[in-house]
Amino acid sequence: MSLINTTIVPFKTTAFHNGKFVDVSNESMKGKWSVLIFMPAAFTFNCPTEVEDAADNYAEFQKAGAEVYIVTTDTHFSHKVWHETSPAVGKAKFPLVGDPTHVLANAFDVYIPEEGLALRGTFVVNPEGVIKTAEVHSNEIARDVKETLRKLKAAQYTAAHPGQVCPAKWNEGAKTIAPSIDLVGKI
Repeated sequence: MSLINTTIVPFKTTAFHNGKFVDVSNESMKGKWSVLIFMPAAFTFNCPTEVEDAADNYAEFQKAGAEVYIVTTDTHFSHKVWHETSPAVGKAKFPLVGDPTHVLANAFDVYIPEEGLALRGTFVVNPEGVIKTAEVHSNEIARDVKETLRKLKAAQYTAAHPGQVCPAKWNEGAKTIAPSIDLVGKI
């Protein structure tokens, strides 16, 4: 079963965020757009490149009214040390979420039980807690967060403009489509 258009499960965990340990829950995410970026683990060689990519684009996510959450199956303590010791991860101004009990990884269907790690999953969640986009792939393939930002803006646009769809390669400001029977076979 797809996670698209389902509500995120109730959860509560701890994150390292801007020098503090903070609670993160399904309730704290409500009321704003959220982007959850699952990674296998802290202190790896590929994950810091993705954290840095998210950090380099974080202002754009904030401008779009969204919070970014990096999630691994490590603890928030590990994330504190990771943030302090990795120059790439040290750029992060968003929460680094610990999921040592694997509640989130299981809920988003990215948990690898035999490894105790998460797959690389990316999810855009609307302010009501409903999953609007989902991307999951193998751990050797890192992501480009600009595509996540594009998907976030498309989800925001269609939420604000019911009855419109965003065509392939849509970017903010581009034309959308109003589906109708008159378009069938014409595009």
